[in-house]
Formats: sequence, structure tokens, C-alpha cells
Amino acid sequence: MTGVSPRTRPRLGIVIPTLDEEETLPLLLADLNSLQLPLEIIVADGGSKDRTLDIAQSEGAKTVRTRPNRGRQMNAGARSLKAPWVLFLHADSRLPPETQEALRRWLDAPPSCGAAHFAFRLDQEGFWWGLIERGQRIREQLTGLIYGDQGLVLSRSLYEELDGISEIPLMEDVEIVRRLRRNGGLDRIDAPVITSARRYRREGPVRAFIRNVALISLYSLGISPRVLSRWYKPHGQV
Repeated sequence: MTGVSPRTRPRLGIVIPTLDEEETLPLLLADLNSLQLPLEIIVADGGSKDRTLDIAQSEGAKTVRTRPNRGRQMNAGARSLKAPWVLFLHADSRLPPETQEALRRWLDAPPSCGAAHFAFRLDQEGFWWGLIERGQRIREQLTGLIYGDQGLVLSRSLYEELDGISEIPLMEDVEIVRRLRRNGGLDRIDAPVITSARRYRREGPVRAFIRNVALISLYSLGISPRVLSRWYKPHGQV
């Protein structure tokens, strides 16, 4: 599953923070199984009560366990890797063939900034879903901010230089992107990580989109992630 033979040094380490992801994790692991790179995969679990860990182990991924906090889980996974490059992916993401190829090309000639994200795409089609995707592209162009469901790849040396991911209750993805931009920039790989629209489906696309815009606006105004987390619970804690 991990694409690493006993004598092959992994080129890329993939960290997947999880919490009760037995439905989505197999799909992502199947995508990674077709990624033609020497890999090591870490599922960093925050206390799943379903079959998440069993699925990860059955597919050959390594597992680590922490208290539930996405930043803490991401750090636990990254610090157990040996690969020179780290890719953080949400468990409900998909890595289609075009993105796998784009990632391989990027790793063959990475820019000096040593970090990148992918394009945003939902796993649904239609007016509202397209509107959300366009809204994210506009926000990205205007503010430079991207979210964790767009994936984040960075060199291990850069990860260590930045002292890892902030273990805050919310906005750990926005916070690391801000530090990366201050540190030398962040490249964009022009291929999508496809993310699940499950939260939009559950809450309603308009309501969820407005909630996301409100949260990032309040965070930009200095409202504490601890306060904001009261209005946004991760999957498994809703």
C-alpha cells in the first residue's frame, strides 16, 4: 500500500488526520495506492470509535493516536515520517490521476519556497456547488488564503523550520499558510484535490458557505480560534 520496499527510501510522506472516517478513508487510500511514488502513509487518529484504524492498518498505512485536535494529529503524523516531503490531506479528500501526475512533476522540480497547495474542487456538480468553488477561487486570488481541504505539501526541512502546525482548536490551516507566505511563499499546483461536500449537504450549501466566510472574517479580525470553534465542530464531533 505504501509503495516502499524494504530497501527503498520513501520520497513522500502523507499524513491523514482522522476522526471516525471509516466511510471516506478507503477511497483516499485507494487513490494513494495508485500514486507512483515511494510513499509512507500515516493515519493520525484523534480517537475514532468506528473502524478507521482497522481500515488504515489493513491497507498498510501506519497509525498514530493522539487526543482530538487536527493540528496535534498532523504534527504527530509528520514527526513519525522519514520522507523529505510531507503532504497533509483530509480523510474525505480524493487525489485523482491528473493530480497524482501533477504532484509527481512538482516533486521533480520543486520551487525554492518548498511548499504548495492544490486547486479546490467539490465532489458535487450543479449551480450551488460551482458557486462555492468559484467563491473559493476568488477568495484565494484576493487574499492568498487556502484551506486544508486543498492539501498542503512542504519539505520536511521547512516543516521543522516553522516548528510544525499550530495546535489550535480551529484555523490551523489558515495559520500555517500565513506563516508560509511570510517565510517565502506558497506555490499552487494547478490540479484539484477533490473534497467531500458532506458538510455542505448536511448544513445546506448557502448556510455552510456563509458560515465559512464569517469564520475566516472573524479570525482575520483577531477573534480567538477557541471562540470560533464553538460554531464549527469537526466531523465526528458534530
